[in-house]
Amino acid sequence: MTSRTLQFYYTNDLHSHFENWSRVSSYLKEKKRMHELQGTPYLLLDLGDHSDKVHPMTEGTVGKGNVQLLNDLQYDYATIGNNEGITFSKKELEALYTGASFEVIVANLYHQDGSRPSWAVPYKIHELNGVRVGFIGITIPYEQFYSLLGWKIDSPYDFLQSMIDEVRQQSDVVVLMSHMGLGNDEQMAREMNGIDLIIGAHTHHVLKHGMLIEDTLITQAGKNGNYVGEVTICFDMETKQVSEKEAYAISVRNRKQDEDTREMIDQLSMNAHSMLEEVVCRLEQPLESEWFQRSVLADELAAALREWCSADIGMINAGMLLDGLPEGHVSREDLHRICPHPVNPCKVILRGSELREIISHAMSDEIVNLSFKGLGFRGEVMGIMAFDGLEVTTVEMEDGLRHVTDVLHNGHPLISDEEYAVATADMFTFGKFYPQMKHAKKKYYLPEMLRDLLAWRLENRQ
Repeated sequence: MTSRTLQFYYTNDLHSHFENWSRVSSYLKEKKRMHELQGTPYLLLDLGDHSDKVHPMTEGTVGKGNVQLLNDLQYDYATIGNNEGITFSKKELEALYTGASFEVIVANLYHQDGSRPSWAVPYKIHELNGVRVGFIGITIPYEQFYSLLGWKIDSPYDFLQSMIDEVRQQSDVVVLMSHMGLGNDEQMAREMNGIDLIIGAHTHHVLKHGMLIEDTLITQAGKNGNYVGEVTICFDMETKQVSEKEAYAISVRNRKQDEDTREMIDQLSMNAHSMLEEVVCRLEQPLESEWFQRSVLADELAAALREWCSADIGMINAGMLLDGLPEGHVSREDLHRICPHPVNPCKVILRGSELREIISHAMSDEIVNLSFKGLGFRGEVMGIMAFDGLEVTTVEMEDGLRHVTDVLHNGHPLISDEEYAVATADMFTFGKFYPQMKHAKKKYYLPEMLRDLLAWRLENRQ
């Protein structure tokens, strides 16, 4: 028989949704048993964003719990997503994979001196069923964020074709493990020669049967552990060509949980809990948090932002805080519970006229009541904006809508053409909510997240 079958299974963008991982595990263990009975080889891959600090287990184990779960299922290769790359400090990412039994493939990440991290390789040649498969890993190059953390990251477009050529000389089949998003995957399939398969991630698309662009098969399997991806490639050993390739995204939402995996997650969560028990401060009285009206804790977070970033003004949406804090000891776990988002502080330079427009929009019912997930935000609704360094007066008009009537800075109205330094959440600077911030001069602060600023504020509040 001249045809050889290559079988790959993969996961992408779990985002620490461990409530689904035991179903993913159940499916993969069943496939493993099938391959063992048939005596057929396969490879198991993860495409990044497996770790997400929104979950206390990932936060408490600094991602090492995620790595243990991948080890337990005997993953072969992984690449990193932006959640591993830029929500972990450089020191944390350097330590993340020290206990990994799989190899990490990422070709576009370097130390700032240009050397590659010791825990990653740019590509890997793996012989599977007598066929040489070349894997190249790449991740989305958020250059500004990586640079602030002490990394250097390149655009894959600058080097990928030459790397594909290099890998192609040593391989029969070339697979790109891409945490670049579907749009980039499609562009690379059109512009790069020699990629047989792109296994994708980042944009959370469910490509139930993959998609063919030029001669490259592209696949991606959703998010949060709702799907497992499968790829089958038939390789003709006589012609040395791929004769067939198919991709599927298989829903595992209705599968029974794997009990061993569930118990492992419970144990890792207990370990994380003990890591997060560290007391940050003691409150003499509770600090309330409200989403739709002014509250003490949101004001404290706005003040923390202003002070941390040395800004004129601090502003943060109240929905960033999922709950208040009771009187007594406050632990890191408490702060993670009420502010789990992987969101960093940022200082933006805005003119008075732009700031007034943003405030009017931020206090509108449309934004205050907006239910939204993404850009790091993991809350329920946006909530009203809390300010420090500004007095904002609103009134409810006859139409029942809230309107901003006055905005004062140090007791004076905003001056239209004067510049103000505004400390806020980085998610507001990407243009989705407030386009004025997208092209404004800005400074990001990493690796601290909003909960770290809140801890700092509360520690020093007494």
